Amino acid sequence: MASKKKDIRPVITLQCNDCKERNYTTEKNRRNDPNRLEFNKYCSRCRKHTQHRETK
Repeated sequence: MASKKKDIRPVITLQCNDCKERNYTTEKNRRNDPNRLEFNKYCSRCRKHTQHRETK
C-alpha cells in the first residue's frame, strides 16, 4: 500500500513545449493543483526560457 504522502504529492516531469525534452522533475499537491501545471523555465536544448508543461 502506498503511503499517503505519495498519493497527495506525486513526482511529476516537466516537458518543454518547443523541443519536447523532459528537463525538470518536481512534486505537486493534487489537492491544490488538480490540473496540469505550466511554468516558464530555462531549456538547455533550446537555450532560452520556454513554456514547460506537466507530463506523466
